[in-house]
Amino acid sequence: MRRIGKLVGYLILAINCLFAGLFVFAAYSPYINPEVHPILSCAGLAFFPLLLINIFFLFFWTFVYRKFVFFPLLTLLICFGSIRDYMAFSFHTKEIPENTFKLLSYNVMAFDGSKKHTKENPNAIIEYINEVDADVVCLQEFVMGIDKWHLSRKEINKALRAYPYRTYHKIGSMDNGLACYSKFPILSARRIDYPSLYNGSAIYQLKINEDTVTVINNHLESNKLTFEDKSVYEDMIKSPGRKTVSHGLRLLISKLAEASAIRAKQAQLIAKTIEECKTTSIVVCADFNDIPVSYTHRMIAKDLNDAFTQSGQGLGISYNQNKFYFKIDNILLSKNLKSYNCTVDNVIKDSDHYPIWCYIGKKKQ
Repeated sequence: MRRIGKLVGYLILAINCLFAGLFVFAAYSPYINPEVHPILSCAGLAFFPLLLINIFFLFFWTFVYRKFVFFPLLTLLICFGSIRDYMAFSFHTKEIPENTFKLLSYNVMAFDGSKKHTKENPNAIIEYINEVDADVVCLQEFVMGIDKWHLSRKEINKALRAYPYRTYHKIGSMDNGLACYSKFPILSARRIDYPSLYNGSAIYQLKINEDTVTVINNHLESNKLTFEDKSVYEDMIKSPGRKTVSHGLRLLISKLAEASAIRAKQAQLIAKTIEECKTTSIVVCADFNDIPVSYTHRMIAKDLNDAFTQSGQGLGISYNQNKFYFKIDNILLSKNLKSYNCTVDNVIKDSDHYPIWCYIGKKKQ
């Protein structure tokens, strides 16, 4: 009987080893270039479920056979950097230091399909932006209708009249855009060119108090998932049968891998732009369309701090549809800046993204 118990124990340990190996691979998959190995680079998508499995083994060995508890513990320590990237363990502060500015980044999904904004029937996204009262607002998917039935740029500007400084850029070859609304002067603004139908980046120089701050606003390559693809994913979640999961995974991974390879080039260009910045204060706002444990995030954030990791709480899930529960919206800061109370705000669901905002100030010397 003891032999059988020991055999079962080693069998469970072998399973633990398998999932530990997969977890370490997922944790370090951001170092895989998607242009070279597009499918392998998507391993980070399995990071969170693998994290939960390894935490389960940690508790299992703690209560069943403590001799093996070191193994999942060591695995978690090896992957701690990626765990820290994936979720935040910070506390919010009630006292925001002086000389900070508040920044909001928001994929507005064309202001909920360019829904009109009137006193009787206000556009919830415009109302939210005014209520948050950020000093700098970076918007992605800034698309306006061209007829009288849709929201116009003139109407948006009137509604956001608290922001005297504005700049807009059409990105890609479709009717998609980026915008920056600011209470501080915008000294310069230009688009960062790279080929894409729907996506792009823009770089702004803002005069904030006595500092010149470079702000880079991004909407990186979308994952090209159609409504049917998202339905397949939802079916996998609701009814995870072998045939459903097998078909769904092949379909989704092929599309995700293709988009990941395109984003890799965009991320490299943004990283190069950051390196070439002449200002010391840099803020990157982005809908990365990629998770924190990814090549995209690692490449762009390699010399920056993630504001949510620094001062946020929890997973920071920012996409709110089709059960794709991931943090894909980001605020990144240069090393001389510090964030306070970074928040992915899930009180508004009129876009398919939640907004992300934080207070930003200079680090004390």
